[in-house]
Amino acid sequence: MQTYTTQLRVRHYEMDALGHVNNAVYQNYLEQAAIEHSEQLGFSLEQCRKLGGVFVMRRIAIDYLRPAVAGDTLAITTWLQQMKGTRAIRFYEIRCLGEEDLLVTAEVLWVWVDSQTMRPKGIPKEILENFKQIQSS
Repeated sequence: MQTYTTQLRVRHYEMDALGHVNNAVYQNYLEQAAIEHSEQLGFSLEQCRKLGGVFVMRRIAIDYLRPAVAGDTLAITTWLQQMKGTRAIRFYEIRCLGEEDLLVTAEVLWVWVDSQTMRPKGIPKEILENFKQIQSS
């Protein structure tokens, strides 16, 4: 399993009424980590569009374990668990940088959709082959 970790600093406007990161904001963090990981693997948004599609979030399961607050630097780690047909499953862990305790865990189902019709279609072989390579390394 090859993981990718990015760092994001929590901004004040991302807080909820209790002074914690708003739960909905975590979805943005997860999406950003997935985009950066895909770019690292050679599949930028532009490259995906050349392949005729993009990945979109279809389902998300998040466990909120501890709060993050403005000024925290978060380490968001993601990895691809499975990629088959039209679907890719990614797992995530979010921690404060340098800390062991988990703040958030998540499992996200991403679906490859045609960039013109926005309907699901098979993930291109270039992406599937890349996934198989990272799984075996």
